Amino acid sequence: MKQTTQSNRIELTVGPLQYWWPRAQMLAFYAELAEGPADCLVLGEVCCSRRNEFSLADWLDLGRDLQACGKQVRLATLPLVMSEAELRGVRRIAEQTEFSIEAGDASALQAWSEQPGATRRPLVLGPQLNLYSAGALREALREGPDISTWVAPLELALDAVARVNPAGPGRRVATEVFGFGRMPLAFSARCFTARHHRLSKDQCEFRCRDDADGLLLRSSEGQAFLALNGISTQSADLHCLITQLPQLRSAGVDRLRLSPCSQGFAEVLQLFEAVLNQGAPAAPALARLRQLPLPGALVDGFARRQPGMREIDHV
Repeated sequence: MKQTTQSNRIELTVGPLQYWWPRAQMLAFYAELAEGPADCLVLGEVCCSRRNEFSLADWLDLGRDLQACGKQVRLATLPLVMSEAELRGVRRIAEQTEFSIEAGDASALQAWSEQPGATRRPLVLGPQLNLYSAGALREALREGPDISTWVAPLELALDAVARVNPAGPGRRVATEVFGFGRMPLAFSARCFTARHHRLSKDQCEFRCRDDADGLLLRSSEGQAFLALNGISTQSADLHCLITQLPQLRSAGVDRLRLSPCSQGFAEVLQLFEAVLNQGAPAAPALARLRQLPLPGALVDGFARRQPGMREIDHV
């Protein structure tokens, strides 16, 4: 196998955990990732502020441990801020001086821009900021020169990603795309998990802890359709770009984001590393992914300007 040199390596980013796992499970998960091929890990709560088993101090401690293992660390903010308390949480993340910040919405961008330049950490423009065009990206970059990366919207096709931030000498920021996992498609002030259990949002009994990969919804024909995860509505299937290496390189993608799932994720990382950076063929890796106990089918329609639920039918 022909290995990738460090200069053209596609880095692997482990996205923030979208679900509420027990504390011991979370710590074991990140301890396993500390020894794996991931280059960067995004930490923090990105769904519901009521999921408070991990405080900011806990996330900072975990980040220090992962950084000591050679990992890059980012702290993510909520993609939907609905209260003054949540806004204060965003500001506390922006004020910390140890790790990069991934902006979940415009409030995080504003809080970060207000920090002193000498202590301000680099910023990542998260996937929920709706940067669908080169003009929108240029506008966001006016916030400051220390914006390091933009994460493309999940449903943006790879050829469109190439036009937003063209590869070449003039390119200013790194490009990251969502490459594996259930896609968070929408956020609502309502908690649909609580509603499913006929509970109010404020008296939800934290029922989302029962669903390690979200609560699957099926159509009337029995087809897996969506997954409920608190205020987030997700795809039932798993977006997967393991067969798209040439297209990723053509689009100027520097980093591929893999979103955690409760089973088989360490092997998922290993398979992506082998295909993207070690020269392993994609077909056997795809076949192995389909054998793992993943929570859904593997699809890649959005990347190819097809319906998002289109299963991978090519290598």
